[in-house]
Amino acid sequence: MFGFLKKGLKKVVDSISDKIKGKKAEPAEKLEEKEEINEIKKPEKKAKEKIEAKPKIETTKPLTEPEVQKEDIEEPLTEEKKGFGFFRKIKELVQYKISSDDFNDLFEQLEMILIENNVAMQVIDDIKESLRKELVNKIIKKKEVENKIKEVLRHSIESLLLEPFDFIEKVKEKKPFVIVFFGINGCGKTTTIAKIVNLLQKNNISSVLAASDTFRAASIEQLQKHADALGIKMIKHKYGADPAAVAFDAVSYAKSKGIDTVLVDTAGRMHTQANLMQEMGKICRVAKPDLKVFIGESIVGNDAVEQAKAFNDAIGIDAIILSKADVDEKGGAAISVSKVTGKPIIFLGMGQKYDDLERFNKEKIIRSLGL
Repeated sequence: MFGFLKKGLKKVVDSISDKIKGKKAEPAEKLEEKEEINEIKKPEKKAKEKIEAKPKIETTKPLTEPEVQKEDIEEPLTEEKKGFGFFRKIKELVQYKISSDDFNDLFEQLEMILIENNVAMQVIDDIKESLRKELVNKIIKKKEVENKIKEVLRHSIESLLLEPFDFIEKVKEKKPFVIVFFGINGCGKTTTIAKIVNLLQKNNISSVLAASDTFRAASIEQLQKHADALGIKMIKHKYGADPAAVAFDAVSYAKSKGIDTVLVDTAGRMHTQANLMQEMGKICRVAKPDLKVFIGESIVGNDAVEQAKAFNDAIGIDAIILSKADVDEKGGAAISVSKVTGKPIIFLGMGQKYDDLERFNKEKIIRSLGL
């Protein structure tokens, strides 16, 4: 994960660092230097004015000696006095102040890399403003440019990633704890639900499945295979039945049998289908879930971000799981989706096996980006 983005970020950081190291000091600094030199040269100018301002010598008196005394003339500016500029020249070589224009030119490269790696524009704008605040008009030692840019970029991206809550501890808060899962067709929702069941079993938490996808062909059979493999009960109705009724029956079963959690699988819904999204709302009103989880494919990038936003606006999701993260070379969705929805990513799907579910870790993501 993040392979392409990591390479792109490194390339841009190196490029920006090289450009800044090769630049001369900002023009404003040169202007200050010029003004300081002029201040020192002023006595020389005053001396000249003094000479010119002396009263004319009467021609009737013999001219015996110069009327202008030596002490009246200021000593001219020597090379030694001019030497103060040497330190400013050294300063130019070792440090640099990034102007607003410089920043805009340099950020163009980074912006293209982020866009190519499926980072949402809203997130790119946030990164840009964060970098601008930390870099523009700040004096940076040229040898520290690369580390400084990496540090600022790291903090900027880190602020976009929300810290996930402890899923297991949250599930233990109530019995039965009801979780409804949403996502479009083909996002890996059913397999991800099976992975969650496996995780709960490893923590001695019992589950029952609700087959509330009563529309997609073979959806009930697919979920049944997972239930059988994991050794748990699945509540189902016939195809075409009311999905909310299936969820209600699963919750009732869990209450009567003392089961800890109810996991509700729903039909895949395109986020643009308003009437079908309303059906998801009905399931929530009936099942009264304690947690609403959106499952999206990491590899579809900005599409996953838009889907999550649409589900959040329509239903109000509580958390996000990104599937197929193991084959996502870009990683833009992982960086963008939390910022856009304001909801945390709690897990990443990293394969097809039941154990291939990884808790989302901010620090690991940052390290994967080479920052």
